[in-house]
Amino acid sequence: MGSVLAVGLMSGTSLDGIDAALIETDGEGHVRPIAFRSDPYSDAARQQLADAAKLALTFERPRASPDIVAAEAMLTRRHIMAVRQLLSGAGVRPDALGVIGFHGQTIAHRPDRGWTWQIGDGAEMARALGVTVVNDLRSADVAAGGQGAPLLPVYHRALAAGLERPIVVLNLGGVANVTYIGADDELVAFDTGPANGLIDDWVAIETGQRFDAGGALAAAGQVDAAVLAAMLDNPWFDAPPPKSLDRADFTIAPARALSAADGAATLTRFTAETVAIALRHLPARPARIMVAGGGRHNPALMAMLAESCGTSVEPIEALGWNGDATEAEGFAYMAVRRLHGLPISFPGTTGAPAPMTGGVIHGVWGGGGR
Repeated sequence: MGSVLAVGLMSGTSLDGIDAALIETDGEGHVRPIAFRSDPYSDAARQQLADAAKLALTFERPRASPDIVAAEAMLTRRHIMAVRQLLSGAGVRPDALGVIGFHGQTIAHRPDRGWTWQIGDGAEMARALGVTVVNDLRSADVAAGGQGAPLLPVYHRALAAGLERPIVVLNLGGVANVTYIGADDELVAFDTGPANGLIDDWVAIETGQRFDAGGALAAAGQVDAAVLAAMLDNPWFDAPPPKSLDRADFTIAPARALSAADGAATLTRFTAETVAIALRHLPARPARIMVAGGGRHNPALMAMLAESCGTSVEPIEALGWNGDATEAEGFAYMAVRRLHGLPISFPGTTGAPAPMTGGVIHGVWGGGGR
């Protein structure tokens, strides 16, 4: 199977902005990262997406709504612009691309109800750029009875080829998820709990800032043991995988009586403790945990993870990977796999009944390589 140039696009539940990555890959063992950029959302765009997510959670099923339609149109325009800027910076023409993997924005994730909802108009992107687009990568898995998340493990496995196993990758976005890659390429993956989501919500309310820069607020506070214990007293953490979360499944309400610093410290420790609980569900205890996602930039969180987990916790840059680009690269990789009918989710990662591909293809795919 020939390699193609592919773009991957990711907009996570932290609502930081759009990550766009360009890679060369065959969707199997060959991966060559080429370029990456991240474009932050404006406050207005961030609020529009947050409002769409709040509205979506009130629905029994996804359905058209003027506010959500408007948010999707804005999101799609911003992603199209991000692709153009990425390609311009890399000196690559759109017609050189094989495919774009367009994750879109998750506004509600309800596998317990048989659906997940990522907004983003793949057909409009394909038309505007003249490139084949794969989007809606989670719905087929959920329809088959899977969790629809996490999807990155198949890409983690490709990146980890040749590394000593087992290896564990922890992704700290709005929600945290873990990937275990065994010596025989076995994949076990699941959401572990909130990552940056609750911390960001707390900091926004208490200080007006978007996140705890450098973990400074948490570092200045004390963990409230009673609040932490109450938050951890949730049967979800002990439930075996596969399992996944919506960003809104947990709230900052239990910490509201705390000071700004103590609340930040307690919510940060909560994330760390939920990861430690998750390690019990893995086939073997890891000697080291490699961390991707925005949470690895928070020294307070990284220190608490090491303490709670009792193991080495390192940013994945230690492996030569780009922890900011990993998710976007992964959706480029999965789009190529979709074009070739290769699986992107597995019984050990999402609980799908069998390895399966996923995603809706927009545009014409001729199958040619480079």
